[in-house]
Amino acid sequence: MGIWKRNLIVCWFGMFVTSIGMSQIAPVLPLYIKHLGVQQTALIEQFSGIAFGVTFIICAIFSPIWGQAADKFGRKPMLLRASLGMAIVIFSMGFAHNVYELIGLRLLQGVITGYSTACTTLIATQTDKEHAGWALGTLSTSSIAGSLLGPMIGGYIGENLGLQNVFFITGALMVITFITTVLFVKEDFNREDKKVLSTKEIWSTISNKSLIVIMFVTSFILTLALYSIEPIITVYVTQLSINTSHVALLSGMTFSASGLASIIAAPTLGKLSDKIGPQKVMLGALIVAGIIFIPQAFVRNPWQLMILRFMLGLATAGLAPSINSLVKKITPSSLTGRVFGLNMAAQYLGVFGGSILGGQVAAYMGIRYVFFITSTLLLINAFWVYSKVSTRLA
Repeated sequence: MGIWKRNLIVCWFGMFVTSIGMSQIAPVLPLYIKHLGVQQTALIEQFSGIAFGVTFIICAIFSPIWGQAADKFGRKPMLLRASLGMAIVIFSMGFAHNVYELIGLRLLQGVITGYSTACTTLIATQTDKEHAGWALGTLSTSSIAGSLLGPMIGGYIGENLGLQNVFFITGALMVITFITTVLFVKEDFNREDKKVLSTKEIWSTISNKSLIVIMFVTSFILTLALYSIEPIITVYVTQLSINTSHVALLSGMTFSASGLASIIAAPTLGKLSDKIGPQKVMLGALIVAGIIFIPQAFVRNPWQLMILRFMLGLATAGLAPSINSLVKKITPSSLTGRVFGLNMAAQYLGVFGGSILGGQVAAYMGIRYVFFITSTLLLINAFWVYSKVSTRLA
């Protein structure tokens, strides 16, 4: 087995577990906060929003910083730092005595993160051009699948094994990630003692600035679209269900359907991007995803919604690897980590923005408008990609 394939396997597992660790708290958060002594419903809702959102906001701030460190010191040290640090922090959440300790640990988790950025940079720089699209496509499935399957996994563990075990099990998996990274990840990295460039200086060295901006915005819109349904999924499934005894399970399955589809489709679409160009795959994926969001507003039962979410996952699976492939092509190799860090920050902001958008639109306009607005954003993004990316690269 080649070194880059072995790195890909370890990074896939690590990013999958890391993404689960970031998202698995969502369904158990209100219950755990109540377990920590908060009894008023309004306070539980407020603390839940803060505890969930603070991690992603801090991640968006620190991802570019860890990306810069990866360029300076190597990607493997960043993988070891992030995996061990997250193992300790997530495991410690199970011992929190009050909600303030929990929020503090969630904040610290956002500071320590950076595993996904280092993995993406490692695979992008260590994989040959002929297999880069397939490798990045395969890697992207881990992050997407972990983020979307995390809530269902967390809910299942919390319901059957206890709330604290959600954190203990995830922390143990991160320890396994750390050990496998130590043993099996190999990196050919030569440190260059150069002056550390500021963000402004980095930006001045990139020739295709407008294309980079479009990639960042597309990453933001992609994650915003995937997460816009998260705050309303349980309410929507309840409205669609005749028998409400299994709403939690159906909600988890519906939200996770797109993650399962991405695991199936992303490697194939990554190979396709190697053949016909990532910009073409990106454009097609944006158009199809934008169209598939519309019928989700008119479904009559949870199974119809689940099928459409699965179809959505097949489409969006082509976006992340295409974005990463284009970023790699138009970014100097010495700056890859920092640019991928900025791209990861855009994704974290998309997670936070999608959660806020879905909840606010549903509250003031109705649940169906969440799908209409998200569809519009994706189709506008598709037109922008066609006019600014596809025509230029063609």
